[in-house]
Amino acid sequence: MTLINDFKAFILKGNVVDLAVGVVIGAAFGKVVESVVKDLITPLIGLIVKQPDFSGIAIGAHEAVKDGKTVLEGGVMIGNFLNAGIAFLILAAVVFFLVVKPMNALMAVAKKKAEAAPAAPAPIADDVKLLMEIRDLLKNRAS
Repeated sequence: MTLINDFKAFILKGNVVDLAVGVVIGAAFGKVVESVVKDLITPLIGLIVKQPDFSGIAIGAHEAVKDGKTVLEGGVMIGNFLNAGIAFLILAAVVFFLVVKPMNALMAVAKKKAEAAPAAPAPIADDVKLLMEIRDLLKNRAS
């Protein structure tokens, strides 16, 4: 029974729950960004460059027919590496410009608002209040 209680305490820790939520949201966000890259950005690049797929670039490869399709195999597939690198750069740019920059702008606005708000005066300690009352009583008695 203590093993179950230990497991329950571990699972219900704030860090584990936050991490699980972050992973789920991250996976969903990854799919959205992947769709933006694959369905919006890559076709735009294809319109400019005419062919955004470099998978046909290889050193020492030969053509082979697999499942009715002609593919390259048996060599150094430089084109696949180029495709992965370009996809990464596009993905990083999309995340930077659509997530990081707007988030930094929002954080700067929030920081400005926090700095602009006047700080509340610190509460006066009880002993200081008592001393102030004594001072005021002494002033009234002296006059």
